[in-house]
Amino acid sequence: MERRWVGLDGYEVVGAVLAGRQVLRVRRNGRVVADCMSVAEVARHVDLADLCEVIDFPVRRAIDEPAEARTSSHHR
Repeated sequence: MERRWVGLDGYEVVGAVLAGRQVLRVRRNGRVVADCMSVAEVARHVDLADLCEVIDFPVRRAIDEPAEARTSSHHR
């Protein structure tokens, strides 16, 4: 699973491989800004505090029948 961080103003940071080396690719609005060898290099382009990791959750399978609505035993 690819890890990805997004920030303000259209910035995105993803892992990539360049000439056999792993880099952190900084993009802005889909265009490559820089391929960075360290987090310190990424910080030259984007404020690290503004980055949030994007987590893709697995897709749930379709349920054949809807669940029956019940009341909680706490609500009498």
